[in-house]
Amino acid sequence: MTDTIATGSLTGSGRAAAAAATGRVVLTIGALTLREAARRKVLRALAVLTLVLLALSAWGFAKLGGFQAEFGELTSGEARLVASQLLNLVMFGLSMIAALGTAFLAGPTLGGEIESGMALSMLARPVPRFAVLLGKWSGLVGFGAGFVVVAGLAQFVIVQLTVGYWPPEPVLGLALLAAQTSVLLTLGLLLSTLVSPMASGIVAVGLFGAAWIAGVVGGVGAALGNDAVARVGTVSQILLPTDGLWRGAMHAFQEPGVLARFGKEMAGFPFLSPAPLAPAYLLWVLVWVLVVLGLAALSFRRRDL
Repeated sequence: MTDTIATGSLTGSGRAAAAAATGRVVLTIGALTLREAARRKVLRALAVLTLVLLALSAWGFAKLGGFQAEFGELTSGEARLVASQLLNLVMFGLSMIAALGTAFLAGPTLGGEIESGMALSMLARPVPRFAVLLGKWSGLVGFGAGFVVVAGLAQFVIVQLTVGYWPPEPVLGLALLAAQTSVLLTLGLLLSTLVSPMASGIVAVGLFGAAWIAGVVGGVGAALGNDAVARVGTVSQILLPTDGLWRGAMHAFQEPGVLARFGKEMAGFPFLSPAPLAPAYLLWVLVWVLVVLGLAALSFRRRDL
């Protein structure tokens, strides 16, 4: 009986050591992926696009005062409503830049190494493929989330300095945008195990745009009371949660009384969100990410290197 206990103890400690080693592999590959992403030309393109968008938004928000003077002075409440809608418009641009960047980073990060043979040299060692995939995923998530937070905070400061508006729930909104980026890069990783890196980026961005358009169509259907059309947006937000997360972020950024001021007829406007996200939907997003990441791991394990 003593031998059995000792054997079980050794087995348990061996499993713990293996789990610790796998964790170190994930952290190491995540750090290397983050460093590699920072050196890619995609990052320079993202930086340029972001700086251009921030500069244009600063000019636009600064001109908002002149707009008020020309067409009559707006009240403070009206100015906040206009600023919140313009902020949603600009934040959509930032989310597009993040989507493009993460989609075209996810493909080369995994698929490019498979095509070039670099993955074979790494996996020739006793390194679990799932640990490699999880490490690359965590590195890309850190990169995408960092970009969203830095760019988003810079935009908030610009709006505060130019028109004196600060979103009511900035932390929640940025967290949802970071989650949106994570959803898209998870999809990109799955696609990179199935098709070429370039094709995976194109398909991921195309699906992102299609989900947003379906959300707009669904919003128009909801505003007109057409349940069949409204269901288009609901189904798209379940199949690919990027648009649902974006609408939750919009609600966090916009002035709380914006829908009451504009009326129900504006509920279909693409840069208005009528309600916050339900906890059940956030739970579904987590399940979606885990399922797609699991499918990516399964596809990566079965792929010939």
